[in-house]
Amino acid sequence: MLILRRAVRVQANGLSDFQCLARQRSCLHSSTGSRKQAEKTRAPENTSDPRITNVEDQKKPINDEKGEIIEDEFAVLRTSYDAPKHPIILAHGLLGFDELRPLGHAIPIRGIEYWYGIKEALAAKNVEVITASVPPSGRIEVRAQRLAESIERQAGGKAVNIIAGLDARHMVSRLKPANVKVLSLTTVATPHRGSSFADYMFERIGYTNVPKLYKVLEFFGMETGAFRQLTLKYMAESFNPRTPDLDGVKYYSYGAAFQPHFTSVFRKSHNVIEPVEGQNDGMVSVESSKWGTYKGTLNHVSHLDLINWTNRLRWYFWQLTGKKKKNFNAIAFYLSIADMLAKEGL
Repeated sequence: MLILRRAVRVQANGLSDFQCLARQRSCLHSSTGSRKQAEKTRAPENTSDPRITNVEDQKKPINDEKGEIIEDEFAVLRTSYDAPKHPIILAHGLLGFDELRPLGHAIPIRGIEYWYGIKEALAAKNVEVITASVPPSGRIEVRAQRLAESIERQAGGKAVNIIAGLDARHMVSRLKPANVKVLSLTTVATPHRGSSFADYMFERIGYTNVPKLYKVLEFFGMETGAFRQLTLKYMAESFNPRTPDLDGVKYYSYGAAFQPHFTSVFRKSHNVIEPVEGQNDGMVSVESSKWGTYKGTLNHVSHLDLINWTNRLRWYFWQLTGKKKKNFNAIAFYLSIADMLAKEGL
């Protein structure tokens, strides 16, 4: 088991890229040595995101032979990260969004950006970041087409590293857009083999009642094509056989697992999935998350923890209440993915 333990020594002084980020000013980065030389990060004096202040040195990971469990490695920001050579594409998953504006566009109030904080933190480390917006609940094929169009429009022909899900797999394998060169695809808690909770919901609702439910969802502007595509049968018999990995593209994946407390919104779904698929994050099992090179299971992390904007809200809550247990920082996680891609020469 690959056990990655929390750091213990706090880095105290020094000016960082994150200070510039926190003050919302542009930062001129000096370049010394080769590109492989890691840049140093330090905690800022002020920041609107409490996750950026949480900077500590990390001990070297401890290896043993029990498996691939990640314990608290992403609880804090490390003091250094490398930047990959090529841009990173960030694309949200099912029911995600680019920017959520509850009050609409008529009122000049900033909405909730899905990747807020992560995008800025990556950019502060000299990572070129592109965010792509796809239909929140559209069919995989529709989402893949929109993803391809977004990358073509924004990347300008550059080779890219993608952090996304099933729509990216479809785009890479099936669409193969001429102006999009994909070097790697990293997926996070993506249901590559479907989710038994999707099966459960269809059985519970009743297949004859599904069209009625779809009409209600469509009335509120939601596309419904993605839901049936998340079943175990669809992924095993349709999507995966028709979506082989593309030669020349490196595939990486992460999963997550936790044990829900009695008030957790994932208690029911977790209990449905566990007898069928085993450990899970409340929506996706560890086994379903595995694709390509499996980088490990984020332990004590729910599916909601993985979503950036809810992760940020949790940290605000922890800061206000003085809660100590902060085992997962989404910013640290995505910076580590960028660092991993850099070390792979991507």
